[in-house]
Amino acid sequence: MKSTDLASSLSEYAISISPKNLSNEVIQEAKRKFIDTIGCAIGAFDAKPVKISKKVAERVSSNYSATIFGTNIKTSVDLATFVNGAMIRYLDYNDTYLSKDPGHPSDNLSAVIAVGEAEESTGLDIITAAVVAYEIQCRLCDALAIRVKGWDHVTYGGVSSSLAVAKLMGLSIEKTAHALSLSLIASIAMRQTRSGQISMWKACAFSNAARNAVFACMLAKEGMTGPAPIFEGEEGFFKLVSGPISMNIEEFGGRGGKFKILETSIKYYPSEYHSQSAVEAAIELHKMLKGRFEEIDEVLIETFEASYKIIGSGKEKWEPKSRETADHSLPYCVSVALMDGTLNLDSFKEEKLRDPKLLSFMKKVKVIENPELTKLYPEAVPNTIKIKKKNGDILEKTIIYPKGYWKNPMNDEEIENKFKSLAQRVYSQDRINEILKVLWRLDKLTNIKELMEVLKL
Repeated sequence: MKSTDLASSLSEYAISISPKNLSNEVIQEAKRKFIDTIGCAIGAFDAKPVKISKKVAERVSSNYSATIFGTNIKTSVDLATFVNGAMIRYLDYNDTYLSKDPGHPSDNLSAVIAVGEAEESTGLDIITAAVVAYEIQCRLCDALAIRVKGWDHVTYGGVSSSLAVAKLMGLSIEKTAHALSLSLIASIAMRQTRSGQISMWKACAFSNAARNAVFACMLAKEGMTGPAPIFEGEEGFFKLVSGPISMNIEEFGGRGGKFKILETSIKYYPSEYHSQSAVEAAIELHKMLKGRFEEIDEVLIETFEASYKIIGSGKEKWEPKSRETADHSLPYCVSVALMDGTLNLDSFKEEKLRDPKLLSFMKKVKVIENPELTKLYPEAVPNTIKIKKKNGDILEKTIIYPKGYWKNPMNDEEIENKFKSLAQRVYSQDRINEILKVLWRLDKLTNIKELMEVLKL
């Protein structure tokens, strides 16, 4: 492969990053992300798509294996990546990066942890690989806007996860570039995953890209070559998917810039990230309403273009038939927060989706794009809610930086509390405390099997 192609340049960058490039701030933020991500996964332990995936995975054994979170089940490393990835993503509670395309960089961690276990990696090894995965995915989000072309952001996982996994496997730059190409060509995903009534596949889309990445790296390690140049080729990624782009790797973390993991945001509420500030505003308005919902004539949500297109438009957003559709519905999330004064995991139970009082209330909700708010995104995540009462009075609340956004971050205690609220569905309080102790010293672990052992039920 030519050293001038993007796949080779990204591979060279990924392999070059070592723990010495990571500041204490970056390592600490990585640990916070691992805690948040594993908490989200454990919270989804009994989710239906997870159970389905687990049934498939437990039929397979391998001498290159990894553990499914919270179990004694060991399966092939690629299938463990898939199941654990579905757990991470199912609740729509894991972290987010916002740019030309939004994404969830912690989706990469299922591959990082599974391969790290198989390779008997140290905690610092998997932190470094995770930082690389975050960096690559976020930089792709900065460079490419494939959502508007009908492609799903999980496509980036074919690149980011493959580079992180290749690093853990100790592949050469050349083999890493082949792994990237093999992974990406099999991971170009359609945006229909997040359109209309949303299915269980939403939880699995990135984990499938990560699974492809693991398999691609295994093949590349044994000498399999990939199509090249995968980005610049006559029928490559730039021509068929993204259009031409420019990426300056000298601006990446560890070179001239700051690592992007520091600009990723943790969710305070279990809903699509663009709704976070709207939910926060709705909770504040709930306090002002004092239960007098019968006085409301109309609820107007003013939002930005990405939010309107992804979660604020389409008939199904007012008639969600699945959890996946509901947590991607701005009118649903705001209505629940206004009526209940909170938005939590119980807000998406089947009986809540069918609540006639809630469905009736949602008919009063309108969503519009406000061009002034669009100008603020993605540096901010702005939403305004205006409640018009039947007597003509107006209640209004605007939130620009929701709690958990990287410019308004959750502190360590808040992240621990989120973890505890999710993990208590599976573990005792003593076990939760033990898991947290291991995670906070992740950078000191000599073998991450210690983490996998403490996660077992």
